[in-house]
Amino acid sequence: MLDKIIFGDNQFFGINHMSEEKAQMLSEKFSNLKDIVDIIDFAYDSGIKAFMLNSNERAKEICDYFRDNSARYSDLILYPSIPYPHKFANLVAEKGIFNALKDYLLAGLNMGNFFDILLKGGMAILKNDIFKGMELLVDKEMSLFAGLKIKVIFLQNIVTDLLLGLGIKNIFIEFAEYIKKKYKVEPGFITQNLPALKGFLLECGIKNPIICASINKIGYLVNPNLQAYERTLKEHDFRPIAMSIFASGAIEPTVAIKYVCKTLKIKSVVFGASKKQHILATKKLIENYCA
Repeated sequence: MLDKIIFGDNQFFGINHMSEEKAQMLSEKFSNLKDIVDIIDFAYDSGIKAFMLNSNERAKEICDYFRDNSARYSDLILYPSIPYPHKFANLVAEKGIFNALKDYLLAGLNMGNFFDILLKGGMAILKNDIFKGMELLVDKEMSLFAGLKIKVIFLQNIVTDLLLGLGIKNIFIEFAEYIKKKYKVEPGFITQNLPALKGFLLECGIKNPIICASINKIGYLVNPNLQAYERTLKEHDFRPIAMSIFASGAIEPTVAIKYVCKTLKIKSVVFGASKKQHILATKKLIENYCA
């Protein structure tokens, strides 16, 4: 069962889609690990045990902290989102997709790890084997979360929507099967086009898929439109998780949560917050309105 409340991490990395000024303020506020941990600890101690983390460099620091303090976080559950696309953008532009993957996968490896990758099929990268490449990329990204409890591994929305646009079914099928087989957890997919992705995943044979999407009352980051989302959410052949429910602060919290939880009857919500009072207020609203 998906967690009702999942705490997101965008605020820790200076992400605000509405305001560059707010993004810069967040980046400065969480410039060191201590400030990030302070908010995580407050959320955890308030009863939020599930956290969504993007696989960027700060996530490594956070996960190292969790591992070093495993007794404190005995109930912690992670929902990783992979891969973090920004770190590949320049490499791909400079070297092409397969050379970029090769350089990324081999970066920082000792010789023992290098031979492990070769045994797993790392040479397939050099032969342009896209499925082996996908598995190696997943393994490299998931190494950040080693030893921690995982419930769902999400394919990040930029990658999901690119592959959706290209109509590449085999990658979705192979990703889902690999996550279940290798990591013994469920695959999830983040998107900015919920109706299209839901239909596509069902066509791929991925039953009752977990899909995380921006869902909010004003249609912010909702494609193609809010009406299409509302129609799709009335169907019960997938498991939705709502994110961006406040539309980067454009919607009053009670209105936002009542719409998502009571009107749309969504049972799982991701939210981020940089202030402790907002964490408590949002948690209480979700608990009140989400069945």
